[in-house]
Amino acid sequence: MDALSGTGPRGARGCLGAAGPRSSGRAARTPAAPWARFSAWLECVCVVTFDLELGQALELVYPNDFRLTDKEKSSICYLSFPDSHSGCLGDTQFSFRMRQCGGQRSPWHADDRHYNSRAPVALQREPAHYFGYVYFRQVKDSSVKRGYFQKSLVLVSRLPFVRLFQALLSLIAPEYFDKLAPCLEAVCSEIDQWPAPAPGQTLNLPVMGVVVQVRIPSRVDKSESSPPKQCDQENLLPAPVVLASVHELDLFRCFRPVLTHVQTLWELVLLGEPLLVLAPSPDVSSEMVLALTSCLQPLRFCCDFRPYFTIHDSEFKEFTTRTQAPPNVVLGVTNPFFIKTLQHWPHILRVGEPKMSGDLPKQVKLKKPSRLKTLDTKPGLYTAYTAHLHRDKALLKRLLKVWGRAEEAAVRCTECPAAAAPPGAHPELHHPSVPTQEHYMASLMPLQKSITPWKTPPQIRPFSQDDFLRSLEHAGPQLTCILKGDWLGLYRRFFKSPHFDGWYRQRHKEMALKLEALHLEAICEANIETWMKDKSEVEVVDLVLKLREKLVRAQGHQLPVKEATLQRAQLYIETVIGSLPKDLQAVLCPP
Repeated sequence: MDALSGTGPRGARGCLGAAGPRSSGRAARTPAAPWARFSAWLECVCVVTFDLELGQALELVYPNDFRLTDKEKSSICYLSFPDSHSGCLGDTQFSFRMRQCGGQRSPWHADDRHYNSRAPVALQREPAHYFGYVYFRQVKDSSVKRGYFQKSLVLVSRLPFVRLFQALLSLIAPEYFDKLAPCLEAVCSEIDQWPAPAPGQTLNLPVMGVVVQVRIPSRVDKSESSPPKQCDQENLLPAPVVLASVHELDLFRCFRPVLTHVQTLWELVLLGEPLLVLAPSPDVSSEMVLALTSCLQPLRFCCDFRPYFTIHDSEFKEFTTRTQAPPNVVLGVTNPFFIKTLQHWPHILRVGEPKMSGDLPKQVKLKKPSRLKTLDTKPGLYTAYTAHLHRDKALLKRLLKVWGRAEEAAVRCTECPAAAAPPGAHPELHHPSVPTQEHYMASLMPLQKSITPWKTPPQIRPFSQDDFLRSLEHAGPQLTCILKGDWLGLYRRFFKSPHFDGWYRQRHKEMALKLEALHLEAICEANIETWMKDKSEVEVVDLVLKLREKLVRAQGHQLPVKEATLQRAQLYIETVIGSLPKDLQAVLCPP
């Protein structure tokens, strides 16, 4: 097994026990504390069962020192079971996302900063929400009063690794339902031996006699990066199961019923529009919502999203109020009651029952909101929105043709790479605006030659929407993207969306850190002794304090600088302090 990288546990890991009803205090864990490595991947594991008198009940939380608030317990219980309208028999896997009732942890975990600084923005740890990954089983059981065995195994995490945790549940849950608690404790102990998730590294994760091999994506990865390569095969027995991705869904499969309108849906998601997804079951609901939100990558999805949501959720009133405009959220539901409650929402996607594998489902139709019926709503996209970009009919025809023949669909990824993914998965539709935005943002960065060691670095120029729109004439996506239409109109609306605001804030922060790093490098390349010759003690002390501040930030992985630069900065600090009188040296370097 790989050695643990970045071994420090989360400095303020939620030390929450199963029984505490009210407290949501988060106590720090020391490096020797139990479950420190476990907590790098999961917050806890929950078991939810159906009690004839109480309804859904939280049967077990593990580790048992993880304490949930009453509101969090209630949310997990309701979100871990399909509602009565789904009728899920057998085994069902789905996911949900819920708000942490205790608020954002403080202080923020040290390894959160380290992980988030290297992970793609879309895969960073959630600071204020939990993901729940559910394996639900409902089978006939004459020994139970209700006549059915109903139980859910839930992995609670702040990492959006849906593929990894679903694969993990497929291994754990069937065994757990047979052997119960001892099996779960053994699995958690195995996870507590895993290396921490390290962006850019391939990790071997042993569990229940299987080694799952995954690669954690890094923000420096190229979009066409390959799945993890099998490494050290001769040292691993049994041979590892290689997981192609920790987070990516099969978008083509998710979008089967909406292929004809995926471009319109992409625009709605890009603009942060309120969107209700009504599906026949939690697995269809959660996969559709996650597929829609993933279409913006590498942009972070900056609005709220709930892959599966119920009328029992503590935020039900907040999302369904009519006293204000609908919130910017993609909401996945299965209860038709939401059609009546949220019929004032501008966009509602009704998805029908899934078809057998290899059979292309009937495509939903675009319908006006006035045709929405509260009781018997047929599948369709109910919206008055008119897309800015024209539909690519040629690509859509290829996609439908491939899906239309089951024998070709089975090998579509090898025979027809261009049609192996829906339009939303193509780079042009994933982020057609990003290259243009990045090119313009780069032009706002001061030239490196203008950064001098002994002056405050120049400021990043402000983003001008008018200048950016003018630049589209000779550098816009319409020149390279297959999609044509009103790009200017789409950009104008995009500027008002939470996604543009989130992207701009993130990029401006990264550029400011880069500027600070370049300034530190310029100082380290200058002749410090020449500069000190005509400087007063006050100026020299000020330089020491500023260099120390930059050094602390750089050592905390906040500045993108090389190790050699850090060593040079430390040497400069020592040189400068050594030139000062003894009394000042004693102040700056107390014993």
